[in-house]
Amino acid sequence: MAITYDWNCKTMDVMVQMDGLTDVVYKIYYKVTGISDTKDAQGNFYKSVMNGIQAVTYAPGSPFIPFVDLTNDETVAWTKAAMDADIPGSANGLEANIAYQIDLLINPVSKTKTIS
Repeated sequence: MAITYDWNCKTMDVMVQMDGLTDVVYKIYYKVTGISDTKDAQGNFYKSVMNGIQAVTYAPGSPFIPFVDLTNDETVAWTKAAMDADIPGSANGLEANIAYQIDLLINPVSKTKTIS
C-alpha cells in the first residue's frame, strides 16, 4: 500500500513588527492528509488527517522571506524542520502515525457492536 501525504501549512500567526521586519512568522498551523492507493467498498480511497500547531523561530540576521512571498513548500519545510528540532524524526513519525491509522481502517483490530 502506498500513501501520498499532503502537507498544508498555509495558516500562521505572525508578529506584526519584529527587529524592523513585518509579519514575522512564529506559529504555523498544519494539516497533514494521508491518502492511500487502496479503496474501500464504496470506491473511496482510505485517508487519515492530522492537524496541529508548530512554533517556529526567526533568528535575527538570518535570511528573511516577506510574508507575501511565502509558499506552502517553504512553510512545510519550516514546519518539518522545527518538528524535528523539537523531537528528531517527528515529521516522519507524524506520517507514520497517519499510515498506521489508514492501516487500521483497512485492517481493523476492533469493532463497536451493540446488543439488541
